[in-house]
Amino acid sequence: MTKVLITGANGGFGSLTVKTLLEKGHHVVGTMRNPEGKNKEAAEELSNAGAHIIDLDVTSDESVNLGVAKAIELLGGLDVVINNAGVGVLGLQEQFTTEDFQRLFDVNVFGVQRVNRAALPHLRTQGSGLLIHVSSLLGRMVFPFYGPYNASKWAVEALAENYRIELSGFGVDSCLVEPGGYPTGFFGNLMKPSDNSTNAEYGEMIHAPQAAFESFEGALAQNPIQDPQNVADAIANLIDTPAGSRPMRTTVDNIGMGDHIAPYNEQLAGIHEGLFNAFGMGDMLKLKV
Repeated sequence: MTKVLITGANGGFGSLTVKTLLEKGHHVVGTMRNPEGKNKEAAEELSNAGAHIIDLDVTSDESVNLGVAKAIELLGGLDVVINNAGVGVLGLQEQFTTEDFQRLFDVNVFGVQRVNRAALPHLRTQGSGLLIHVSSLLGRMVFPFYGPYNASKWAVEALAENYRIELSGFGVDSCLVEPGGYPTGFFGNLMKPSDNSTNAEYGEMIHAPQAAFESFEGALAQNPIQDPQNVADAIANLIDTPAGSRPMRTTVDNIGMGDHIAPYNEQLAGIHEGLFNAFGMGDMLKLKV
């Protein structure tokens, strides 16, 4: 069966995805920080389910390079990389410092690049593979109070799309999964802005981020169909879809947001096809299988 590495396996979509893939018979390495420390319970649960667990910090080149090499050794190869590790935010964009942005991008964007760079020499050499990038519907549109997160996921969208084009001739596919908001532990670890010096200048609006967040949490609580398992299933379905027929983008949402983004994605796919054909690069949009 397929040999899979997934980052951010300790909770939310990551844990569910590991369990789903194991149930389907895939071989899985789940990575997380501190599997012997604060994430010990999650690590033991996934290990008991049949996953290999590796301590990997996506913000460290050394940790990523060692971790990916260890995953290939444990699995006896590698077919799929799932970039799932990520951090969210809540607050007024002006109040996030440059250092805040750097911390966020180090996980959400640079971490993806580190993992891909560590895995791609193996995938290119074998002439097949799949990169799955867990993005967000907020990587296709913006909502207020999530600005730095929006920016990071827009960056991931471009990164993943360019990989799809540049790697197609090597038989390596690149796809995006775009969830809406889901009730996971993700919302319990949101980064807040470091600089509150402009609170008085914003007046009552300073309370708007928390109020909007609580309203959204209430909406999720009243929509049980917005089940995080949907995202794990979408990732599993991409892996099971034959190479060459996977969609670039898969929206996963049951509260209406995805209905507006899906046509947007289809339109962009048509734009790319038209432009690439016009410049004689149409073949780069087709995966070599």
